[in-house]
Amino acid sequence: MHVGKWNARMPLLISDSNIFIDLISGDLLQIMFQLPEEFAVPNILYKEELAEQHSDLPGYGLKVLEIQGEFMMQAYRLRAEYKSPGQNDLFALALAKQEACPLVAGDRDLRNAAKEEGVELHGTLWLVDRMIDEKLITNNSG
Repeated sequence: MHVGKWNARMPLLISDSNIFIDLISGDLLQIMFQLPEEFAVPNILYKEELAEQHSDLPGYGLKVLEIQGEFMMQAYRLRAEYKSPGQNDLFALALAKQEACPLVAGDRDLRNAAKEEGVELHGTLWLVDRMIDEKLITNNSG
């Protein structure tokens, strides 16, 4: 498992689990992994929320990353400060801070915490816009 700053050629985005639920609902999940960005989640979030029903995600390209000690401590500090996001969501926020990259989140409380923490943030609609920009899907709304 990867630990530390991401050194890939493609930009890295850390995601919460809600993004995958949204994109599965819209039948866009496989298309998302065709974007020029890489997607990752904390290993704890993957194991507890995604592995059982969505074990195919790493096969699409999802990276499962380990949170370093100091950032794990930060995730628990965040828990004391932000009561509404779940702990796994706060792990995603801590991983985004660790990797110094944007967070892609669908959870409103997590989004609010990320804004407070100064973490660059995107959501499901941003991902859909990226898919349109990359011509992976079309906007036929006229």
